[in-house]
Amino acid sequence: ARVAAGAETTPAGQWLVGRGWDHTLWEGGDFPTRHDLDRVAPEHPIWLRRKCGHAGWANTRALGLAGITAETPDPAGGAIDHEPDTGEPTGILKETAMDLVADLFDDPSVDEAASAIKVATTNAHKRGLTGVHTMEGAAALRGFQQLRAAGELKMRILIQIPEDNLEAAIQTGIRSGFGDELLRIGGLKAFADGALGARTAFMLEPYEGEPDNYGIAVSEAEHLNELVSKASQAGIAAYIHAIGDRSNREVLDAVEASRRAGHGLDLRHRIEHTQILHPDDIPRLAELGVIASMQPIHAMQDMIVAGELWGERCAGAYAWRSLLDAGAVLAFGSDSPVEDLNVMKGIHAAVTRRRPDGSPGPEGWIPQERLSVTEAVYAYTAGAAYASGEEAIKGTLSAGKLADLAVLSQDIFSIEPMAILDTEVVATMFDGEFVYESEGR
Repeated sequence: ARVAAGAETTPAGQWLVGRGWDHTLWEGGDFPTRHDLDRVAPEHPIWLRRKCGHAGWANTRALGLAGITAETPDPAGGAIDHEPDTGEPTGILKETAMDLVADLFDDPSVDEAASAIKVATTNAHKRGLTGVHTMEGAAALRGFQQLRAAGELKMRILIQIPEDNLEAAIQTGIRSGFGDELLRIGGLKAFADGALGARTAFMLEPYEGEPDNYGIAVSEAEHLNELVSKASQAGIAAYIHAIGDRSNREVLDAVEASRRAGHGLDLRHRIEHTQILHPDDIPRLAELGVIASMQPIHAMQDMIVAGELWGERCAGAYAWRSLLDAGAVLAFGSDSPVEDLNVMKGIHAAVTRRRPDGSPGPEGWIPQERLSVTEAVYAYTAGAAYASGEEAIKGTLSAGKLADLAVLSQDIFSIEPMAILDTEVVATMFDGEFVYESEGR
């Protein structure tokens, strides 16, 4: 319906682009096809990224512009889905195969990026956020720099180096921590695998009911070893996306090999998401000094499909308590725009492991992995500051640290946990000045 509405106001031949669909919520739970889009907008090329960003949905016209046919081979680290009877592409592209369409689009200009950052910053302030760790590329960095130079950057940014730019960063001499309290380089951002919803998270054993599907290794183990070693020797921490238990193990193996070789022993490597771990790998994060960069709200969104696709292995899924008890550092976030950047929803998920409607019940999903409110807040604040190497200047309300804070409508440490969802941000302070105040304050 949204595509049809967009087609009515967009000249024929122009792109319709969007993001956010989730087939697991639809009747039947099957992936959509190009034919679904062709029926409502046959005159427009259409490209819609899945909610997780690890799969895309194109119509026939878009596939034609990208040159994708039944004979197009799967790129390394990606997959083109095909119709079983005809062999023609279905319109679903996974992981690196999405680049075949995405590469048709230009990056935003500096002014466009800066304008978008301003809008995003206003929305973040309303949620009490004063800093983000972003995984975007050059266009965003240009926008951040422009705003900083103009004195208009009102968000503390830790930005990462995309894998494609690692060699350039090394040759330039950039290291983790370069920058200041407003704009700072974090580390290398790379992908080990895909995502649960796209069924591309790389697993040790196949998906339930799909004996031939182990997911997709976006980066093979050998490549991960080379990547972490190369970055570490240059003083650049590795922030690697890993969701499946096999990809998490291979990232840990790569870090272990680098540590043993004596490369960058002080670097704070991170696994982004750490969604499911084999029990043998849970203690390894603490042992290797790898930060678990996780998003509690994912667990509540994923619990049904995780049960369907991972079965009993979910005992090691979203294992916040187990990781914390093993000595790992937790750094919580939202993965926005994949999930809502509302921190209260994240804290609620971490503490209750329940959805807003109360499901799956009073004890929550895999209740032994719940955290206390204090532990959850720590992961969102001090844990995140440690992950960026900035615990000396932010992360706690302490004398001498940056005057960034959020004022909440109620004391989340003393209320009934389900009521955390009703908490609102009354005001947000950035660098000693209020940048957001709710109406009527």
